[in-house]
Amino acid sequence: MSKILKFDEDARRKLEAGVNHLADAVKVTLGPKGRNVVLDKKFGAPTITNDGVSIAREVELEDPFENMGAQLVKEVATKLMMLLVMERPQQLFSLKPW
Repeated sequence: MSKILKFDEDARRKLEAGVNHLADAVKVTLGPKGRNVVLDKKFGAPTITNDGVSIAREVELEDPFENMGAQLVKEVATKLMMLLVMERPQQLFSLKPW
């Protein structure tokens, strides 16, 4: 199978659409009036959750370019969380009075 290439505005629109699909799935769970989302698994019973991380993990889009956008957001969020977790002990240590 040959590679499908997209450039410029068309590529950006597809990636942005994937980001927006992921954001739309997660944003309904945010805030004091956050709602639940039903996740349909390939095996087992459906899961009802309002956990944004669980929802984001389950998002797989049919369009490969939109899926790339969603996967990029998940990757950035994961790396940012790891960076914050790794930085926190150093900050606590440096703020400790001696």
